[in-house]
Amino acid sequence: MKSKSAIGAIAKAAGVSTATVDRVINERPGVSPETVRKVREAMEAGGISTPKLGRPKKENFRFAFVLPAARRPFFDMVDRVIAKSASDFRHRHITELAYRFDANAPERFAEGLMGLTGCNGVAVLAPDHPQIKFALNALVQSGVHVVTLLSDVAGTGRAAYIGSDNRAAGRTAALLCGRIIGTARRARLALTSQKGNRLSAEIDRRIGFAQLLEERYPNIELLRIPDLPEGEEAIGTAITTLLATEAKNGPIAGFYNVGAGTSALLRAVTATLKDPDIISIAHDFTDQNAALLNKGKLSFVLNEDIRVNVLTAARALLALCENQRGVPFFVPPRVEIITSENISSSFDPSILMEEDGL
Repeated sequence: MKSKSAIGAIAKAAGVSTATVDRVINERPGVSPETVRKVREAMEAGGISTPKLGRPKKENFRFAFVLPAARRPFFDMVDRVIAKSASDFRHRHITELAYRFDANAPERFAEGLMGLTGCNGVAVLAPDHPQIKFALNALVQSGVHVVTLLSDVAGTGRAAYIGSDNRAAGRTAALLCGRIIGTARRARLALTSQKGNRLSAEIDRRIGFAQLLEERYPNIELLRIPDLPEGEEAIGTAITTLLATEAKNGPIAGFYNVGAGTSALLRAVTATLKDPDIISIAHDFTDQNAALLNKGKLSFVLNEDIRVNVLTAARALLALCENQRGVPFFVPPRVEIITSENISSSFDPSILMEEDGL
């Protein structure tokens, strides 16, 4: 029997309106105890179950979003986006849980992951490390659905990678540099990243950058600097020392930084080289990078929509929990090229007023 027919039958037997029956069934106020009793008796006499109008309540799924604990602007930005998406999660019957584990100690990061067995799904931004791979596979084997977010961990049982093509992003950075420099003159470009960083996103960016230069711009020499330290002051000291050492080998035409530390890097570059035309490319539209763009210290920012990726990760996990088909086949988002001319106003403008020495 359909819900509306059942409600009509109950109303007729109890001698009340269908609106009254609806209130009783859905336990809404405004009905006297005597009327409630009559409706319940009519339902029992007719052997009618309790049909409820509207959409049935769905089970709430518990999804963990796991990020590195390092206080980097990009990780903090992702953390904020997850928090701001809470209303979207509630609408989809998702309870989000945010965790940050120490990525500089893979064994502790892995231990944190192993403790997430009470969740239905996990979206993780993690280093590509054997201990972390083992933990992710253990989660999958225990029945927890796993997707990687913004940086992949290949060779695991994760259901999908949610994020852009980072190798293509690196190739895009190389193309921008190559178009500016051209093929007629010799030049050098510095490729920078931090020491010990095992995020596959940054590894793939480095690979893509080198690939395109080798293929299309053999006149450009690549200077690899893969061991920048953590911390603003330490990065500045390292870059200043490097530039002094490399001065005898000729000028550096530009820098491509695949990860964190762009502000400190450019501060040292500006103070040492004093070259307003040097090319500089970084990733992620953080407040710091927005300020650098606005002041003309940063040439380009390569960015992907974090909110879209976070919500897509939740959709993927929800689809896995509900046994939907086609979960791994989300279209990767395109990488956006942001300059000082198309800079967005969707960041805190006060950051542009801060004195950062640049």
